[in-house]
Amino acid sequence: MNRKRSAALFCTIAFTAGTLAGCTGSGAPAKEESAGAGNNTPLEVTIATPQVGEAPKKGSDIEQAMEKYTNAKIDIQWIPDAAFEDKKNIMIASSEMPKAFKVKANASTLNAIQSGLFWEIGPLLKEYKNLSELSPMYYDNIKVDGKLYGLPLYRDIGRAGIVYRKDWFDALGLKPPVTLDDWYNVAKAVAEKDPDKNSQADTYGFFLDKNYNDPVQSNSFMTRLSVPNGAPNKWGVENGKIVAEFMTQPYMDTMKLLRRMFQEKLINQDFSIVQTADSDNKWNAGKVGIRVNTVVTASATSFDNVSKSTPNAVVDVVPFTGPSGLKIPAETGNNGFYLFPKSSVKTEAELKRLLGFFDKLLDADMSTLLTRGVEGKHFTKTADGKAQFKDLTLFNLEVKPYRDSLPSFETTGKGIPLKQNELQAKGSKIAAENLQSVVPNVALTFNSQTYTEKGVELDNMIRDAQTKYIMGKIDDAGWQAELDKWLKAGGQKVIDEYTAEYAKTKK
Repeated sequence: MNRKRSAALFCTIAFTAGTLAGCTGSGAPAKEESAGAGNNTPLEVTIATPQVGEAPKKGSDIEQAMEKYTNAKIDIQWIPDAAFEDKKNIMIASSEMPKAFKVKANASTLNAIQSGLFWEIGPLLKEYKNLSELSPMYYDNIKVDGKLYGLPLYRDIGRAGIVYRKDWFDALGLKPPVTLDDWYNVAKAVAEKDPDKNSQADTYGFFLDKNYNDPVQSNSFMTRLSVPNGAPNKWGVENGKIVAEFMTQPYMDTMKLLRRMFQEKLINQDFSIVQTADSDNKWNAGKVGIRVNTVVTASATSFDNVSKSTPNAVVDVVPFTGPSGLKIPAETGNNGFYLFPKSSVKTEAELKRLLGFFDKLLDADMSTLLTRGVEGKHFTKTADGKAQFKDLTLFNLEVKPYRDSLPSFETTGKGIPLKQNELQAKGSKIAAENLQSVVPNVALTFNSQTYTEKGVELDNMIRDAQTKYIMGKIDDAGWQAELDKWLKAGGQKVIDEYTAEYAKTKK
């Protein structure tokens, strides 16, 4: 089909509830409502982002609709997630970056920002209708030295929960785990009692991947499991000083639990090299009791995925609780954020047009497109005006990569609301209630020059030491020796600098 004709046709049929503001009878772009108005030349938007699932085809219906609505020509470079950090660092070093670069907060990103490679956007946001109405917390969580450089992919802050195979738990007489002993008992029962009844030792209580102890992300399994048991969320405070999570007893207890499970072969022995996609595939194949690398709001997708291999599977979701009740590591409120390199975005005028592009993606029609897909193809409208997925598998293939990689207003309710089934509604309710019990990362926006310079090295040191301990390659004394090395290599300076930052907040 002719590209221009296809885009025009899509504008006609995509949203029966209303007309796309960016589609006009003449094919001309809609009048700009935000900064950067007055230039009708289609904006060239180059984007680099980690690949989520299978990369969409160039010129898809979703992409064409975005181009028509925003008056842009979009070129998205989908980079496999496993290779993204290396690719990101190469692109930064060579200054060959796209105009919009989706990254996650880590030491290399922080260092690049502080090196002056990216535009500051904070003072400009007030000029944009949608970007300026968001809660400041989404932006505060990614500021660097008090300045905003990134445009976040907005996400719920309390998304941790336990998505599990209720049919297995019921058959084995199990309940969702609360204490660390409970987690051990669940892993042992699922691994040894053949819940899938195939007479093979091929099931796991939970299946870990190499990001199990991500040093930055609060959704890492180690943080999710240790916080309900009393550990801080990445960084906490003890006696007026900042302390790393892995220096606390609750976190150590969690490592000891995994060490014991590894020795007894209750967790996958290759966890240190497994990719996230491989972990997902184990759940999808019906071999896992608890899906640890997901969120409560995706419980319906988890059910849909496993039901293909196991039609009789029953999936449920519960809050992530510990011995003292509900405690959830607060996430950053984003799934990464976009930076705008000065090497590729040459002028402030071009920067403003790019921000205008992202602002338009947050309009109701675009949020519907990015979170629901195309009406009649991916969803249908119910009698009460809500969206009901028509084909969730097709949605996950054609729409989800855009939803997970571009800003949308899913968290704030713009666009057509979703008609939720019982499992979806339960997950959303848990996410909302979790907000009352989130544990923040107290050093999330603190500045440490040492971490900026040595963060990657320090993070890798402690991650490797944790893995060695869990796999039994070092004992308690060996762990302490590795921790001492970390402190001497710069860890103590990071703690001191964070503590100084914390003291400033108290004043």
